[in-house]
Amino acid sequence: MSFYEPLGGGRFRSTEHTAGPWTPGDQHLGPPSALLVRALEALPSDKAITRVTVEILGPVPVADLTVTAAVERPGRSVELLRAELVAGDRAVARAAAWRMSVTDTTAVRTDDVPPLAPPAEATPLTRPEYWGPGYLDAMEWRALRGSLADPGPATVWARQRVPLVAGEQPTGLQRLVTVADSGSGASGVLDIRHWWFINTELTVHVTRVPTGDWIGLDAHTVIGANGTGTAMTVLHDRTGPVARGTQSLLVRPR
Repeated sequence: MSFYEPLGGGRFRSTEHTAGPWTPGDQHLGPPSALLVRALEALPSDKAITRVTVEILGPVPVADLTVTAAVERPGRSVELLRAELVAGDRAVARAAAWRMSVTDTTAVRTDDVPPLAPPAEATPLTRPEYWGPGYLDAMEWRALRGSLADPGPATVWARQRVPLVAGEQPTGLQRLVTVADSGSGASGVLDIRHWWFINTELTVHVTRVPTGDWIGLDAHTVIGANGTGTAMTVLHDRTGPVARGTQSLLVRPR
């Protein structure tokens, strides 16, 4: 079991585990975002990816996908990378990432938020019946605060039950991005049965690559008066914060 089965030549078959909570034929953005990151990480370099933005060009179907990636702007210290995800003859998502040279800044390191309580102290979560199966069931969820059924800010731990690509162990960055798109769902303030709150993009600023299987999300969502909103998430591993994620939301009645 996995989110994707490799077909060769940058092509992948999506499995049922990629399906999102809104409609069964469309994917949750977590797995396709991680698939784009996988392609970006495969571009040779001694630099580290420090920011990834995934632009959603349309629904990502549970279907065969093709992924390509390239260095758009090479540099000695900083590089800009691009990747694209295609379903059939249609581009469904694109990613842009900055990759930077690595230096030792341990002596001046800052963490502005404390580590989360460990997953062992969190409460196991189950998927509400009105949230669709697929991705949500392919992840293990534990809550320190809030839940999918309770509107408002949430602090949850998540880890993959299945690998990103069959036969591979996902990297720390792939695990991070697989979970990062769940900030808006975990901290949603609206009932999914009556409202759409779908993100048009995901941006993740990475302080360091997480270690271990568990990724923590400390997330909250704000809704404006004009049909838009923003979900903001501090992402953790078990030793502390590792990244910040944001999602721009389209909000409207169903």
